[in-house]
Amino acid sequence: MISIILVEPEQEGNVGAIARVMKNLGFSKLILVNPKCNHLSEEARKRAKNAQDVLKKAKICSWAKINFDFLIGTTAKIGTDFNIPRSPLTPNDLRNALQHKGRNVGLIFGRESHGLNNKEIEKCDFVVKIPANSRYETLNISHAVAIILYELQKKNKITEIRPIGNKERTYLFNMINQTLNKLKFNSETKKQTQKLVWKRILAKSFLSQREAYALFGYFRKLLEKLK
Repeated sequence: MISIILVEPEQEGNVGAIARVMKNLGFSKLILVNPKCNHLSEEARKRAKNAQDVLKKAKICSWAKINFDFLIGTTAKIGTDFNIPRSPLTPNDLRNALQHKGRNVGLIFGRESHGLNNKEIEKCDFVVKIPANSRYETLNISHAVAIILYELQKKNKITEIRPIGNKERTYLFNMINQTLNKLKFNSETKKQTQKLVWKRILAKSFLSQREAYALFGYFRKLLEKLK
């Protein structure tokens, strides 16, 4: 199940337009994090057209209440290979990665004025970027939502493999972190980079339960060797 999460949306019309495109493409769960506008205003309802139910059922909450198996951020700004949190997938890559069912996924869009900040990006398992003109990469938020949701609804094959959830991923990340803490690095920064790289790799891979349990066994044996 995919939920659309808008962080501090600023314009009522955009919220309404996003509700409309969600309805068009078969998505219904809308979450507003600390909204700066009234999502039930006349302007929002006018732009939503026949998606009034999406607006009315939208949930308002704080960052602290966001709890999903996977959090996927969106960004127009990417980093270099050294900026791991902003190393993105394309919408097509995301569609291929989400060929599973049974897990809760939060797709996060930032503010109209300046998107998601670095701290918010770091809370995401990975980010998605829409390829656009390098001279003008920032799309209107409702257009960005439309493009990504269009790609997601194109998926024509749903596998029966159930990917691990947040509980299993956290357990596996903890095992990896314990292993890295027992190894020697030239600096604390390099150790933290390794931890971040492992976290991103495992999040993007959408491990099956069978794969995860195989890794549990591997890192358990490795930790025993490092005692």
